[in-house]
Amino acid sequence: MVPELDRLAEVTDVSLAISLHAPNDALRDQLVPINRKYPIALLLDACRRYMAKMPDTHRVTTVEYTLIEGVNDQVEHARELAVLLKDFPCKINLIPFNPFSLSSYRRPGIDAIRKFQDVLHHAGFTVTVRTTRGEDIDAACGQLVGQFEDRTRRSERHQAAYAAAESVRVQLR
Repeated sequence: MVPELDRLAEVTDVSLAISLHAPNDALRDQLVPINRKYPIALLLDACRRYMAKMPDTHRVTTVEYTLIEGVNDQVEHARELAVLLKDFPCKINLIPFNPFSLSSYRRPGIDAIRKFQDVLHHAGFTVTVRTTRGEDIDAACGQLVGQFEDRTRRSERHQAAYAAAESVRVQLR
């Protein structure tokens, strides 16, 4: 949560990794719904404040960006991301989407991934592409959700507890 980054800086100096997944608020609103409450500009500002409090001035934020075929993987998205992050000290970790049965999203082809990476690299960013492991047994990052049946209803209980806590926070404001 964006407001918690300021508090986090008071108690630790862990390196930051943020899940961005889109170069603009309109697309990020679809992919990361909390963006409606904390848009990209607020997130990046909170990260800047956090990093300014770190003792190591050479540290950068890792920007995680899951590439989804036909959604956020176009060269235009890479260019827009480069502009968005041009003054934001970061390295970028591209994560090809891992398809699973409950999603219609697909992984981009290797050519699309390389073109996206090249645009960012030529803009001066350090860019890595995460290697997918476990895909052959549907155990790659993000895939287990499609195979897991929550017989304990734990997820349902956590969602209810979160909703109740959020309701209390709203009332206290």
